[in-house]
Amino acid sequence: MKFPAFVLSLALLPVSAFASTESCESDKYHKYIDASLTWYQSLVQLTVQKDPGLQEVGDWFLEGRTHHFELKREAVDWYLTHDKSHLDLSQSVESWLKLTQQDIKNLSEQQGTLGDYAKKVFEDRQGAPHPKNYELRSAFAELLTHPDDIDEPLKAYNQQMSAIAATVCQ
Repeated sequence: MKFPAFVLSLALLPVSAFASTESCESDKYHKYIDASLTWYQSLVQLTVQKDPGLQEVGDWFLEGRTHHFELKREAVDWYLTHDKSHLDLSQSVESWLKLTQQDIKNLSEQQGTLGDYAKKVFEDRQGAPHPKNYELRSAFAELLTHPDDIDEPLKAYNQQMSAIAATVCQ
């Protein structure tokens, strides 16, 4: 009785190891997405503190960034399970996903969360920019030239990204 259980556990080992690796890769990518969204939220918050007139465009920008990153989160999870041809896991986590505009358009035709985010991203990319988009981007550039103003959120982001990069999935 013990031998068949042992054989069965050996037979299941590669499947569970694969699932564990896939789960680790997904978790790693989710942490990258969360760190990126937090960084952009901090950047907008600091910019709006300096110029409250940029609140509306900042919210618009964050909404677009959220659509972009949530699509990436959903897509990586989907591709990890169904088709790794759009993933290059040998690269740094920021470069894992390889999606063209046509890929996004194709994904937008799917049902479910992945399709919903793809639709939003596709629409964001096809839509007109916010009238104050250039003003916001200029304010970002100005903010980024003053390292002391962004020191805390940048250090937090860099620490998160270092921890993510140190994660090895096997």
